[in-house]
Amino acid sequence: MKHHPYQKLRARMTPRQRIRAKAQAREMMAEMLLVEIRRSVGLTQQDLARSLGVTQPSLSKLEKQDDMQISTLRRVVEALGGRLEVVAHLPKGDIRICQFSQSQ
Repeated sequence: MKHHPYQKLRARMTPRQRIRAKAQAREMMAEMLLVEIRRSVGLTQQDLARSLGVTQPSLSKLEKQDDMQISTLRRVVEALGGRLEVVAHLPKGDIRICQFSQSQ
């Protein structure tokens, strides 16, 4: 399969296809692993580890965990240039839990 730069592919899309592609990208971005987020930001494990003050092997282990403290996750997300929010999706609606916000 030949590799095409995204801009060339996008230029050939109809407006409807562009809207659909953007919606699909948004949906995919809503569910990403930490390793995928790091890569999408353009950082290597070494870059992020340095930013967090940990070793690259420690970061590698962290990226593979399926459970971690909220404070650790917040540090990683902030090092990636983001802000962590904890949201509970309940039957009566979504609730942002501010108990874990850093400003307390």
